[in-house]
Amino acid sequence: MTTALHRPICDLLGCTYPVVLAGMGGVARSELVAAVAQAGGFGFLGMVREPVALIRSEVDAVRKHGIHRFGVNIIPAATPAELLDAQIRTCIELQVPVMALFWDVMPEVVRRLRDAGIVVVYQVGSAAEAVAARQAGAQAIIAQGCEAGGHVRGTSPLEQVLPQVVASVDCPVLAAGGIVDGHDMATVMALGADGAVLGTALMATNESFAHPYHKQRLVGASGSDTVLTDIFHINWPRGSNVRVLANGVTRGEHGDPFRSDRTVIGDEEGRPIYLFSTDSPLQSMTGDFEAMALYSGMGVGRIDAIEPAGERLRKIIAEASALMTPQNASQADSLQVELASPACYAPTMDDGYMGFATREELLAALGELLEAERAGARVCLRTAGEADDPELKSLVDRVRHDEARWCAVLTRAIQGLGGTPPRRIGAFYDKAMAIPSVPERLAFLNRGQGWVVKRLRALLPKIRDDGIHRALSDMLDAHEKNIERVTVSLQPQ
Repeated sequence: MTTALHRPICDLLGCTYPVVLAGMGGVARSELVAAVAQAGGFGFLGMVREPVALIRSEVDAVRKHGIHRFGVNIIPAATPAELLDAQIRTCIELQVPVMALFWDVMPEVVRRLRDAGIVVVYQVGSAAEAVAARQAGAQAIIAQGCEAGGHVRGTSPLEQVLPQVVASVDCPVLAAGGIVDGHDMATVMALGADGAVLGTALMATNESFAHPYHKQRLVGASGSDTVLTDIFHINWPRGSNVRVLANGVTRGEHGDPFRSDRTVIGDEEGRPIYLFSTDSPLQSMTGDFEAMALYSGMGVGRIDAIEPAGERLRKIIAEASALMTPQNASQADSLQVELASPACYAPTMDDGYMGFATREELLAALGELLEAERAGARVCLRTAGEADDPELKSLVDRVRHDEARWCAVLTRAIQGLGGTPPRRIGAFYDKAMAIPSVPERLAFLNRGQGWVVKRLRALLPKIRDDGIHRALSDMLDAHEKNIERVTVSLQPQ
C-alpha cells in the first residue's frame, strides 16, 4: 500500500507505515509487537540477554497472531559470548526476518546474520558509528538522539545527529529519541528520516510488558523529570548512560552505586533484581519498583494516558499523514496523486522559450527551497525547546509544523518530477543558531521566511503544472501568515 508516509524502509521491513516499535528489553513482547504490526507499523521483540527459550516462545507467539514481518533486538556487546552465540543460532533457525543490533558495531555478527538472509538494522549514536555499521553490512540505520529513554549511545540531540547520519549513509535511516506523536514523526521525516522509532510512547500502552507502576509513572511525568545517568550500571559497561525518570536512586538516597556489595531489591521468577542494575519493572517482577530503572524518553510529558497500542499508533499515523499531505482534506487525494506521479510534469523543448521553467530549473528551485525549509524546521525545533514563554513556544511549534509539512510537499514534488530530494540542510540553520537571543533569532527566522516568499513569488509564474502550482501557492500563503504572526509576537507589549 502506498501512503503519504511510504518510504523505502517500509519495503525493506515489510510494513505499511514507517513507524517502528523499539526493541525495549523486557517491555517489547509478543502482544505489543503484534498490536503494532496490526496497526500497520513494525515491531521488534526486546530480547536483550534473554534465554533462547524465551526467544522461541515469543517468536512463536508473534506468529500465532498472524504476524510474519517482525524483528528481534539484541545487544551483542552486553551479552555473554556463549549466550550471544545461542541467541544468533536460534534466530537463524527460527528464520527471524529482521534483527536490530545496538551499541558497539560488531561486523562479524552482522555478516553472520546477513549470510543467513536476515535484514540487519543497527542503532547508532553518531555519524561515525552509522558509517561503521553500514560498512559492516547493516541495511538500515536507527539514529538515536540523547532524548531517548533507556540506554543512550550518543551525546547529541536528535535534531543534530539525524541530519549528520542521513548525510553519511546510503541506506534508509530511522529516527529515535523523544518521538511520541505525529508532529514529531512529521518533523523527523522532514529532516531526512525515513520513519520513526517509538519507545516510551508504546511502553505506556495496554499491551506493553512494563509493570503498571512504571506505566503510571510515565503518565504522570514531564520531560524535565527525566535524567541521563550512569548510576544504573550492573549488567552494562561502566560509564554507559541511561535516561530514566528521577527517583530515590538518581537523587543519591541509596548510597554509592559503585560499591562492591550488591543489594537485592526485587525478584523475577527466581532471578534476583539488584539495586543499581539496568532492570526496569516488568509484569513478571516483584520488589521495590521505585528504586529500579524507570526508563523514559524526554517526550514523556505529552503522554497523558495508558491506551491500546494500536489506537495510539493510528493517532500518530493519522496526525503525521495529515501534516505531510500536500493539501487540505478537500484537495488532498487529487493533489497527492499529481505530486506522486513522475508523469505529472511533462515539459517540452519549448518551455524555456515560453517562459516556463524547464524540468531541470524547477528541480533546482525546489531543491533549494527544500534545503531552506529543512533549515527552518530545525531552527524551530531547537528554539521551541529554549523558549520560556508558553505562547511563544506554541507559536514556534506551529511554524515548525508548517515547515515540516512543506518539506514533505517539496520532497514529493521533486520525486514526482523524477528527481532525488537533496539531503542537505541550508546554511541558514547555522547562522540562525549562532544568535543566542530567542526573540532575535525569531526575527532572523522571519527574514528567512521572507526569502522563501520572494523565491516563491518569482517561481510561481514559471510553473506550468497545476498541482505543483497550487501546492506552492498554498506554501506562499502559509509563509506570509507565519511572518505576520511572528512579527506581532515580537512587538513590545
